[in-house]
Amino acid sequence: MAKKDRVPERLKIWIEARRRFRLSHMHIQMARELGMNPKKFGSLANHHQEPWKAPLPIFIETIYFKRFGRERPDKIMTIHEIAAAQLAKKQAKRLAKALKREAKQAALANAPVTLPDSEPTATSDNGAVEDLTPAQAAA
Repeated sequence: MAKKDRVPERLKIWIEARRRFRLSHMHIQMARELGMNPKKFGSLANHHQEPWKAPLPIFIETIYFKRFGRERPDKIMTIHEIAAAQLAKKQAKRLAKALKREAKQAALANAPVTLPDSEPTATSDNGAVEDLTPAQAAA
């Protein structure tokens, strides 16, 4: 049986808000771009008890127009499409990282082993290793 499309928890609250407040995909995307908190929609969508408040979809459209200067987003995506795009991006990133790791290992396997150059050393009478200065090494 194939895996179902999994939606991350942080996106599930947007699906719930869309259902609960009867918002369109466009309104949800606008609210996400505005950085709104879907848990606070209840206080914003209280236009029946507080008649001076605009209905939530109109409020989101107004704020979006003030912030971005356009009526609607250029490309409207559903929450499921956003989740699928994020998953595809994550998998592509993992694949690129794995390919990079394999290329690095292949390069190390083919390269000859070289030791780093070190400065000349000398052994003293008591067996201790001492670094020579460049003048001593030349002499």
